[in-house]
Formats: sequence, structure tokens, C-alpha cells
Amino acid sequence: MQSYKNGKWARQILSMRQKDGLWGNFHTLSRPLPGKNYTTEQAIRRLYYLGYTADDEVIQIVLKRMEQCIKGELAIDHYSEKKHDWPLFEKLMLSAWLRIFDPQNEAALDVAYQWAQVVEKAFAGGSYNRDNDIAAFTEWRGRKPKSEFETGFGMFYHAALLSGVLSPKTEDFLLDYYLSKPDGMFYIYDKPLNKPPIVFASRSASRYLAAIEVLSRYGRAKDKLAFVIDWLTANQDENGQWNFGEKAKDGIYFPLSDRWDKTARLADSTYRVSKVFSALSLSQPEDA
Repeated sequence: MQSYKNGKWARQILSMRQKDGLWGNFHTLSRPLPGKNYTTEQAIRRLYYLGYTADDEVIQIVLKRMEQCIKGELAIDHYSEKKHDWPLFEKLMLSAWLRIFDPQNEAALDVAYQWAQVVEKAFAGGSYNRDNDIAAFTEWRGRKPKSEFETGFGMFYHAALLSGVLSPKTEDFLLDYYLSKPDGMFYIYDKPLNKPPIVFASRSASRYLAAIEVLSRYGRAKDKLAFVIDWLTANQDENGQWNFGEKAKDGIYFPLSDRWDKTARLADSTYRVSKVFSALSLSQPEDA
């Protein structure tokens, strides 16, 4: 499979690192602004799509710092938001990213299992129940939820954190919940995930696939996401490739290649789609 790790985009990001190996403040999943420095979260997300893994030293440095923060040994930065229980949100956020790069990280798994206890109770009746969610959270934290991230499990962070730590039934319910939520997956895609975008060659379709990429890490994803495979197969061209189109360039998911001409768009798009097929343990379909 094609590698983008030595391309100009990776070099650009790596050149912006600070002395501690980070990129400044950690949190923000918003689109990087032209001419502005990356946050650490923006940088590692971009590097992840460019093919960097926990085997790469640049990522190892960030993972170690995140783990130190979760354990209370060293702050990730000096940023906080007063409207939230920031230490709790920070653990959720950092543990989610740790599990993306290192699914078996013990510190992150400890946080995941704590949240899993709340999720199990919230879905005990077969679907999400807000009252049960609030009761379970209150039992866990000794107070009622105050912030939106403390209930509902609708964020990218929850979805990235919880794979592999739920009972099969609860995982089933959680995936159904994410797929049917009217507002999709917060931070990533704001429309129902059970309805793929009509226009494939679009930035919207690229962002939709990003949410699907998160869900593809779940054991039950192969069955639950069969309709996504149908959507992808239907949009494969006569040469067995995909093209998210010129407008999909957003500095997050695309571009991956140094250029963004049609040849590069086909290569980049096909690379991402192929990874979804691989994550779902499926063979790429034959040429259309």
C-alpha cells in the first residue's frame, strides 16, 4: 500500500514541532487555519492519515506525554476550559487518541473501562436511556453530569475510546445509536451516519468516511457497516479506483500526495477506501 510518510505534508508538520516534540496546546479538532501553527491534536491526526503509527518516534513522544498526563505525572499543556470538568475531559480525549495509535495502552484502557461501565448501564434496556446514563454517571463521579460530553456518548472521543471494551450486546446497541443519531458524530460529521452522502466526490463524503473509519474499529462493524461497503462499491470507477473530488482537499484527510491533480486524488482516495475494506476484514471489490 502506498506510503505518504516522507511527503511534503509530513515534512511540513514535522518542521513545526516544538522542542518537547509537541506542537503547543493539544486540543482542537477544527480545521487547521492557513498560516497558523498546528495544535498537537491537529498534527497527530494529520500524521495518522499520512500513515504514521506508534512505531514512529515522533508519535511515541506524543503518546508518552499523553500517558503521563492521564496518570497525573505531567501536564500536556496549560490550556483548560472552565465550563467543563477539564481533567475528566482531558482524560477522555487523550485516552481516545492513545487507543487510536495503541489500542492496548494500559492507562487508556483503564479510562475506557471506566466509561464502559456507564455505557453498559445507559444501554441496558436495549437502546440509549438518558436517565440511566445520568444515574450511572452520578454513581461513578459522585455528581450529576454538567457538560455535554458527560452524557450521550456522541463525540468522536467516545467512539474512539470504547472499541473492544463493551459486551457484544452493548457494542451492538452503541453502533446502532451512532448510526442513527440525527447529528452524527460530534467533531467529525454532523449528519446521520446511516445515510451516506449522495454526492461521492465531495468534502462531505470524505468527512463521512472519517466517522466510518472510527466505527470500523469495532468488532461488530463488519455486519453493521455492510451498507457502507455497498456505497463504496457503487462509487468505484471502471478502473477499480475511487475519487473524492477536488473539493475534498481540506488539510485534514486530503491531500496525502504532494500534489492534488486527478492522478493524486485517485491514489489518495483509493488508499483511504482500501484501508476501510482492510479494517472490516474484507477484500477490495473487483473492478466495477
